[in-house]
Amino acid sequence: MAGIIDKTILITGASSGIGEATVRVLAQVGARLFIGARRTDRLKVLASELGDHVAWSALDVTDGADFEAFAAAAEARFVRIDALVNNAGVMPLSPLAALKREEWRRMVDVNIHGVLNGIAAVLPRFVAQRSGHVVNVASIGAHMVVPTGAVYCATKYAVWAITEGLRQEHDDIRATVISPGVVATELGSDITDPQVADALKVWRQKSLTPDAIARAIRYALEQPEGVDINEVIVRPTAAGM
Repeated sequence: MAGIIDKTILITGASSGIGEATVRVLAQVGARLFIGARRTDRLKVLASELGDHVAWSALDVTDGADFEAFAAAAEARFVRIDALVNNAGVMPLSPLAALKREEWRRMVDVNIHGVLNGIAAVLPRFVAQRSGHVVNVASIGAHMVVPTGAVYCATKYAVWAITEGLRQEHDDIRATVISPGVVATELGSDITDPQVADALKVWRQKSLTPDAIARAIRYALEQPEGVDINEVIVRPTAAGM
């Protein structure tokens, strides 16, 4: 735990699911957390429950200026930023033939641009202090493609590539990609195709709880300086894929 105590960690998509679970897990081991999401009512309740070492701010990860303001607010509150967990994501699965262009755009904006905006907000700070850790939450979809998931999987492949590029470009900044299998969260609640929504319910019959991914994130973060956990894939034991 020595790698986490008193470190300031930014977490996006913190209002539910993996993000909320990560806030809870890291708060238990003494991290200072600055958490963001669009649903500020949930953030406020979560921060109130966990105490003064957890602060929050509204965050739209698709807006670069908003992400920079988020990082600046975290720095003003806790003086320094040690790590960023890029967790926010969306998954409106659909067949390509459905031509849901707006949903494609939303996935690209949140899942790719959101990650890049987060990196852009913290990277100059990490370079200046010659240390820092970026943890990007991707998906098992970064390693495989399934029908209805072409665009979603493409965005997660991109997250994997961005993380690997960041790792190679900086010797003193750690970069980790966490690739969850099926997890019981609100991800996919924005699916507009009824058949795909029903299929997701079937997939989630064998699923992880969000705290399983939160523990993987903690594991990566708690390593001593000089040790970089590059990737962790976490699947349900009973999962076929």
